[in-house]
Amino acid sequence: MRRRTTRLACVLVLAVLVVAGVVPTARAATTVLTNYLVVSPAPGPLAATVTSIRAQGGTVLQQWPEIGVVVVESQRADFAHDLRGDPGVLAVGATRAMAAKQPYRLVTDAAPAGPLGPGTTGGRDETEPEFAKQWDMRQIGAEKAHLTTDGSRSVTVGVLDSGVDPTHPDLQANVDARLSVGCTNDGRPDTRPAAWQPTGSGHGTHVAGTIAAARNGVGIIGVAPNVRLASVKVVDEQGYIYPEYAICGFMWAGQQRLSVTNNSYFIDPWGLWCASSPDQQAVIWAVNRALAWSGSRDVVNVAAAGNARWDLAGSITDKGSPNNGTPTERVTDQRCVDIPAEGRDAITVSAVGPTGRKAYYSNFGHGVIDITAPGGDAWLNWRDERAAETDAIYSTLPGGTYGWQQGTSMAAPHVTGVVALLRSTRPELNAGQVREVLLAQATPKACPVKYDYTGDGRPDAICTGGAGEGFYGAGLVNAAAAVTP
Repeated sequence: MRRRTTRLACVLVLAVLVVAGVVPTARAATTVLTNYLVVSPAPGPLAATVTSIRAQGGTVLQQWPEIGVVVVESQRADFAHDLRGDPGVLAVGATRAMAAKQPYRLVTDAAPAGPLGPGTTGGRDETEPEFAKQWDMRQIGAEKAHLTTDGSRSVTVGVLDSGVDPTHPDLQANVDARLSVGCTNDGRPDTRPAAWQPTGSGHGTHVAGTIAAARNGVGIIGVAPNVRLASVKVVDEQGYIYPEYAICGFMWAGQQRLSVTNNSYFIDPWGLWCASSPDQQAVIWAVNRALAWSGSRDVVNVAAAGNARWDLAGSITDKGSPNNGTPTERVTDQRCVDIPAEGRDAITVSAVGPTGRKAYYSNFGHGVIDITAPGGDAWLNWRDERAAETDAIYSTLPGGTYGWQQGTSMAAPHVTGVVALLRSTRPELNAGQVREVLLAQATPKACPVKYDYTGDGRPDAICTGGAGEGFYGAGLVNAAAAVTP
């Protein structure tokens, strides 16, 4: 199986963005061992649901009675079809478009995670050696916020991603191993360090640095450098984020009462999940239940809008899904959504470059984008032969290194960091109130007069909404305002 990394809402400098989408789910012609989500009519005891599952030959892997969802394994091609309508079953959906499961592999040489550091109160960011490269922090006023506070140790950010390196000198003081977990073994929580540390991708470590790289005179500074980080690994060894992984992450966040989660990915294998498909509708319902439940536990969930240059408020021609098999082109409608970005109560983040203009790759859409943040734009001069990596986002990478990446993956953690600052300075606010204040404090950005990125005389995207909502939502996230009484 080819490894595909574009499902993470990140674009490596000089990399090609791959558009991903959706096609109707067909009945499988062959029998493969794969996973399903079974949704019960309501949250609560799942005895009737489990009985029906087993009667159809399914094996229960994980139960979430809080949201009425069961993760199931079956080798029967007609499993979902035959289970629909049985007692205790509202919906059933294959999570992998009927692709065969790959064996789970736990890496055994995990690095020991040290204790939390003493923490910091605030200071001047110029003392961090690499701060000059962090145009993004200056764009959102983070260095002004840090003159007041670095955030509170009582705030924990869940990084739902490819794992966070707990030994990185800019992260080790802030990674809380007690709250970290792996979710890639069929969506079952695994707290062993090997299950939540990065093995094949530095994406999660890069995201974590933007959120909370420590004030320590080493490297860079994060938006909220004194908050704690929980590594919640939802990316498997093949690079996929299947629905059961993401659901496990949201449920873990709610169970542990994390303050905020960062979700810089879209859920595989569909770039857009369509309610017109029984399989995909079941997944949409299950993910939305998990998001809503975590929200009811006072978790704020932040999500990247994606990098396909799509107008998420309109019809989309999607040529790349399912991305774990043979893609088929489909024109989608408003029954099709990007999850978790368009999931229930998620704060959806688009990306801008150093000039504050929408990054060329960023998805957009009036009524979809909530807020924008720096994600990098290495092709600000489209006619240049080479991208300017310094126009991307500089952050931490595994092995104590640093590097440049760009994408809405890099924009979302700026918003997550500001949410962490808000939860530090105004702990009396609940999750819904935090969202309201975050959007109210954003710096409004109007639509550009003409968005002609390539300079060919034709608009490359249409921004709608008088105050720029189609590209920027409420506007540019504002770290300085988040710490102002």
